Amino acid sequence: MEEGDLNIPGLLVERHSGVLRLTIDRPEKRNALTDDIVSGLIDELVAAGDDESVRVIVLGGSGEDFCSGFDIVARNAPGETRPRVGSIQRRLPNQANRLISLMLRTQTPIVCEVHGWAAGIGLSLALAADFTIAAADAKFWAPFLGRGFTPDSASTWLLPRRIGEVRSRDMLLLGRVVSGSEAADWSMIHSSVQSEELGLKGAELAATLATAPTVAIGLTKSLLDASSVATLDSQLQAEAFSLELSSRSEDFKEGLAAFREKRDPDYKGR
Repeated sequence: MEEGDLNIPGLLVERHSGVLRLTIDRPEKRNALTDDIVSGLIDELVAAGDDESVRVIVLGGSGEDFCSGFDIVARNAPGETRPRVGSIQRRLPNQANRLISLMLRTQTPIVCEVHGWAAGIGLSLALAADFTIAAADAKFWAPFLGRGFTPDSASTWLLPRRIGEVRSRDMLLLGRVVSGSEAADWSMIHSSVQSEELGLKGAELAATLATAPTVAIGLTKSLLDASSVATLDSQLQAEAFSLELSSRSEDFKEGLAAFREKRDPDYKGR
């Protein structure tokens, strides 16, 4: 396992066999995010987009929880200098908002492993991943209104698209906590497993994606992202363009050769 080049307090970065693993590492704070961790995640996602050796990203958390949200307690601690009025409007576009947008738009597939709490922005991270696997007893929670403020981190955009408006109101307005097994039943996440199987299932999925035709996966992810606002004609044109690009890849040639030779393809991600 190769460690990352960046030394970011609260974030572990590892690379191995095409897999970039990002682990939120503040277990004593239930992996609540800080500005530095968010910046580190953004930097790693941007770098992964330019690194052809990275074929899949895995996001997880150390200890008993995935991510309990942003560390608003530390930011609002007594004695700390209060930011001037309007700081949220200035900060969010470059921090949490940018992180969620990058997760959705990067062509590198993202797997999220959730155990324990996924609350606040932790919920949004799980929703923004391409594949989220959760322990059956994991807890997904949007705690915003219970704390007296409105949702952020694209939760009002992501939840209705994943589970519909009725269930989104249940979570966002009433603060309903949803278990991992229930989230899978709602199609909010990819699947739920027993907690002791989470690491294995996540690794299996990451290995599958790391040996898949990376160019075609990235283009398909972009097509899915665009489909929610596209017209039929524009989507058909986008599909034709993506097909043209993917059919020029080395993996396309390998796929054809494997089909002719009746063997499994050996995709190199190019």
